Amino acid sequence: MTESTALDPEDRKIITLARSARARNAVPEGAAVRDETGRTYVAGTVELPSLKLSALQTAVAMAVASGAESLEAAVVVTAAVALAEADVAAVRDLGGPATPILLAAPDGTLRTP
Repeated sequence: MTESTALDPEDRKIITLARSARARNAVPEGAAVRDETGRTYVAGTVELPSLKLSALQTAVAMAVASGAESLEAAVVVTAAVALAEADVAAVRDLGGPATPILLAAPDGTLRTP
């Protein structure tokens, strides 16, 4: 585990935003992505009878819908200890293979994905 305080301030910011989305909406996951222009998109898990999206899939979809062409970074705040393959795929589809994806515990502590 790594302390989030050792991160770039912009990465700390998206961790804080993802934590806030998770807490505010009382959902299992919060996520945030930063696009190529520095804009951030924040989301929580979506669970409807007809639609289920992880927080990260929702954040990526919001970025795409807003015209983002790439991603600089992504973060998921969750109790899970690993990233879901579908989450990684969504980030890679928009950001490419080098886009960092951070996995953080609910307290903001980073986990090694």
